[in-house]
Amino acid sequence: MEPFEPVILRNQVVPNIRDIDVYIADGGYEGLRAALQMQPAEVIETVKKSGLRGRGGAGFPTGMKWGFLPPDSPKPRYLCVNADESEPGTCHDHELIEQNPHQAIEGIIITAYATKAVRAFIYIRGEFYRGALILEEAIAEARQRGFLGEDILGSGYSLDIVVHRGAGAYICGEETALLSSLEGYKGFPRNKPPFPAVAGLYASPTVINNIGTLAHVPPILRRGAEWFAQWTSARTTGPLVVSVSGHVVRPGNYEVPIGITMRELIYDVAGGIRDGNRLKAIVPGGSSAAMIGPDKLDTPVEFDALAAAGTMLGSAGVIVMDETTCMVAATLRMAEFYKEESCGKCTPCREGTGWMVDILRRLEQGTGRMQDVTLLVSVANNIAGKSFCLLGDASAAPVVSSIKLFREEYEAHVRAHGCPLRSDWIRAGLNMMPDRVLARS
Repeated sequence: MEPFEPVILRNQVVPNIRDIDVYIADGGYEGLRAALQMQPAEVIETVKKSGLRGRGGAGFPTGMKWGFLPPDSPKPRYLCVNADESEPGTCHDHELIEQNPHQAIEGIIITAYATKAVRAFIYIRGEFYRGALILEEAIAEARQRGFLGEDILGSGYSLDIVVHRGAGAYICGEETALLSSLEGYKGFPRNKPPFPAVAGLYASPTVINNIGTLAHVPPILRRGAEWFAQWTSARTTGPLVVSVSGHVVRPGNYEVPIGITMRELIYDVAGGIRDGNRLKAIVPGGSSAAMIGPDKLDTPVEFDALAAAGTMLGSAGVIVMDETTCMVAATLRMAEFYKEESCGKCTPCREGTGWMVDILRRLEQGTGRMQDVTLLVSVANNIAGKSFCLLGDASAAPVVSSIKLFREEYEAHVRAHGCPLRSDWIRAGLNMMPDRVLARS
């Protein structure tokens, strides 16, 4: 892969860019100055032309989403920024927040101006304590320099940003559950319609974007939509920030041009599979994305190509598993996560996630039956598409895809009365696989 200079993770090439003076020296807040010289509708049109799609999971066109706000509502408009980042395998927003916070803040201010929001809220998960402090510090610095507060840079536009710490619930990454939590209620997803653009925070028109998505906005305004669209694959444009974890030589956060192949990402960027082992499976978009096998290595890392391959880019959390991985144990670990994080509002997800964990544990502990493999698929299919929100679909994806790819391995667990690779642990009566076995990194 040709050398690529980060646009979002500028901290990787500009030391101490977290400092506002360093950020300004690198061109920071020039995008805001450019935006304030334009009408809000022009800013939205520029973002539409850039082709920016949401980086939080769904990949919806960002400018189009901003345009859904009703033009004639008498209610105030709000901007809610999702900085919860709770998808397993994903940690690039974490780096952005802690190492390059002003680019996120600048993107939030531009977005609020474009959508005529009266206030912006950053919803950050409670465990990101250091990140919340850094964001508050950056907000204070921006306000001191005139980039926030009353009459920003003499434009007549005023804005304040509030950092709100959540309580560490995966479900609050779902946009309507985030709104419920922000209002002080339990983080339950809401009925749609009405959609947040019409009746969101405090029943007012609301834009909800991922913080990583909004960090792309300042360079678009500063350098132009055409510059951003130079990196194009299918209907996706711009650079892509990816978290690569698991059994690779160099795990970490990487910024790459959109559309590089999974092979290039794993072998050229992340250094290949550790210890000379063979690749076994890839989770391309956080644990809620369906697994794919080595036969999909030449799939471009972008929304549409991965969807055509039967999975999704999602939050761009790429988890790599080598030949030493027990797929039943790995799937069990993911299923346990979704059982724990289910909000319990709807029956398919509340009950089904528990059933999947019970069946997977039977298989891993040596008491499984051959019909359990088929039963797992049946339970998963009765959750996906039948739950109140997409957490149900997320819980089913690793189960269904791992059985599709590795059914023989599941059946081998039944025949061997446990994991063939770890029968000594099964005989010891352990209920859970040790972390070091599932991670090995």
